[in-house]
Amino acid sequence: MPTPPIAQFRPALAFPLGVVLCLLLAAGGAVAQPAILPAPVEAAFSAGSFVVTTETPIVVPPGDAEAARVGQLLDELIGPAVDGAPAVDAGGAVGAIVLDRRPDRTDLGAEGYELEVTDRGVTITAPEAAGLFYGAQTLRHLMPPHVEFTAALPRPLPVPLGRVVDRPRFAWRGAMLDVARHFFSVDDVKRFVDLMALYKLNRLHLHLSDDQGWRVEIPGRPALTDVGGRTEVGDGQGGYYTVADYAEIVRYAAERFVVVVPEIDVPGHTNAALASLPELTCDGVAPAPYTGIRVGFSAVCVEKEETYAFLDDVVGALARATPGPYLHLGGDEVKTLSAEQYAAFMARAQQIVAAHGKRFVGWDEVAEVPLQPGAVVQVWRPQAPAVAASVAEAVAGGAAVVLSPSDRIYLDMKPDSAAVLGLTWAGLNGVRDSYDWDPAALLPGVPEASVLGIEAPLWSETLGTLSDVTLMAFPRLAAVAELAWSPQAVRSWPGVRRRLAAQAPRWTALGVTFDRSAEVPWER
Repeated sequence: MPTPPIAQFRPALAFPLGVVLCLLLAAGGAVAQPAILPAPVEAAFSAGSFVVTTETPIVVPPGDAEAARVGQLLDELIGPAVDGAPAVDAGGAVGAIVLDRRPDRTDLGAEGYELEVTDRGVTITAPEAAGLFYGAQTLRHLMPPHVEFTAALPRPLPVPLGRVVDRPRFAWRGAMLDVARHFFSVDDVKRFVDLMALYKLNRLHLHLSDDQGWRVEIPGRPALTDVGGRTEVGDGQGGYYTVADYAEIVRYAAERFVVVVPEIDVPGHTNAALASLPELTCDGVAPAPYTGIRVGFSAVCVEKEETYAFLDDVVGALARATPGPYLHLGGDEVKTLSAEQYAAFMARAQQIVAAHGKRFVGWDEVAEVPLQPGAVVQVWRPQAPAVAASVAEAVAGGAAVVLSPSDRIYLDMKPDSAAVLGLTWAGLNGVRDSYDWDPAALLPGVPEASVLGIEAPLWSETLGTLSDVTLMAFPRLAAVAELAWSPQAVRSWPGVRRRLAAQAPRWTALGVTFDRSAEVPWER
């Protein structure tokens, strides 16, 4: 494909020929199976490697802005490792990394790709830009971990010869970050998005409000952030995202093919909103701000029209700021309303979401009330037979399901009894607990076709810093990513243990704090 490259890595520092020759000779022996994570649908590798150097261009189809953006992200990854200043130049595909957009490759689906590495170069083929991006992440996993160092000494990057054909099992592959109990900055969220993208996760669920804090600016409702944005668990200073901040998070995530799913939790978990807007209470009296971790004690006044005007303002603002199709309204752990009050509120809430052009998402309690067709039920309590029955009934009525079982993939649960951070109310969720189950078999009466995907929530009652977040997330989030991406037939606990262990040097290079779980055979 003789198309112009997006970038040409210039040999500002030439590699000694002997180094390259030794590398090539060493590659002549048997090649260990690369530790690609998530595991691809098909992969085969042989002896030998293609070596990325300062002279290796990244080639994209002319006029394809999305492919060019993927190429630029790949350029930013590779550039420091080879000491190459990017420059647009003309050239062919031989000796290059080629990003080939092929709409006719419908066999790969919207997010699939084919990656081929020969001694003449690397080609990533995909029908859509998302597939090119995910192929680039697999190429990243094939490169040595030192590619992740932003200040590494330049050196060649050998890529093993082989072919990968890959596509995801589920469309929704997510993680939830609770920014309400503890606030995390825009840069923290971007960092989290980068780590999600490395493992082909594509849904960032932001829990933007709770009893302890309100985290997003709503034009016309300044008290929400003036009051509700100032608190968090443990009496910290809190914080919130301005309209511009939120737009930056959405933009940054979209560039990495991550869809932001905003959540405003109603009608319960609302103390921060009630403290900010006393007209949402039934008696008109604002409660005191709350910084503990108890749940179930708060609710908006569902009989007052002011409540629905507030909800319309909030949903409208978020709908305008969020290009993704989903808007999450919580609906969980409402202990102060009757079943009739709850049902009436959720009926109007769904109408408001639909009126603003978004698809309603709620925690599994919403399955107990009538749902509009296309609603998404996020299951967090699969242990109870009554929950499974209500979810199955909702699915029969046209709802879809996202699986977030608390006893398996709540990443704020302690991984073992020795963990300092985290809670235990859902049990201890080790790495194997998070990974070794089949989503298609979790809920009786819910077929795999009704499961949009998997999402690992990370609640932040005990997590005050990004380092705390990554310590609890990894390695479990990487294991969950494979659960969401890879077909059941290629997954195995022994296999993922090996590939998780191989991530340690990459996480170290990235400066990621992670848990050295005894379940994973880390190299010593």
